Amino acid sequence: MRTGQFVSYFSGISAEGLAFSRDGQWVTYTSYPDGTLWRSKVDGSERLQLTFPPLKVLLPRWSPDGKQIAFNAVRPGEGWHIYLIWSEGDTPQPVLASEQSQMDVNWSPDGNSLVSGTSDVRNKEPIQTIDLRSKRVSVLPGSSGLFSPRWSPDGKFIAAMAKETAFKLMLFDFSTKKWTEVFGSQMTYPTWSHDGKYIYFQNWHDPVKHVGERIVRLRLSDRKVENIVDVKDVGRPTTGTIIDWFGLAPDDSPLFARDISTSEIFALDVEWP
Repeated sequence: MRTGQFVSYFSGISAEGLAFSRDGQWVTYTSYPDGTLWRSKVDGSERLQLTFPPLKVLLPRWSPDGKQIAFNAVRPGEGWHIYLIWSEGDTPQPVLASEQSQMDVNWSPDGNSLVSGTSDVRNKEPIQTIDLRSKRVSVLPGSSGLFSPRWSPDGKFIAAMAKETAFKLMLFDFSTKKWTEVFGSQMTYPTWSHDGKYIYFQNWHDPVKHVGERIVRLRLSDRKVENIVDVKDVGRPTTGTIIDWFGLAPDDSPLFARDISTSEIFALDVEWP
């Protein structure tokens, strides 16, 4: 964000879903494309593998106290579910014993609750909050047909997306218990700035044709939308498990995932009869 230039980050590894501890010292992420969960210091030291196949992990999140990581994961033949694991390593524990698909887990700022949606955009399942102390599950009012919830750093709002095209950005105000549409064009990956003043997200110059991918941010105070960067300027293909992943570094610089896997080239000698 300071220089306006794209640079290699985190040693340029093939990874997505980078999420940072509140103090900015630690990072958790999933290796791409296998979906294994790791954590390390931001400089790459003290690297620890936290999950192993066949569990495939997506979009991990640090607890506010830095002791646990919540993540979404799937096993072969099963749906997506939410798990918790200690950041020092342990056996992942499912949060809810439910057949319903659970996705897009995020923490409340006080660390006492989780919020999640579903991975199936075709149904009208609401957004749920989970009290980790009582295990009580509550439905967020008016959230039927919304998904991808993100709790604001001050705990006053939850941003989410409408499941119906064009994936509008919606904002829930805990003081009024009401939802407001704050951006009406196709968008993905809503992400709060660390100070809670902005919501960053992916958008397209032409939402109908789905071309011209860019990162924009919406200022909460006056709902003004500002263009941050065009993804084409990255200079190489971006990637992700579901769609191209986007996130924010501790200084709110946009992060993108790249696939650095390689393919072998073979020559075939043919002896014709």
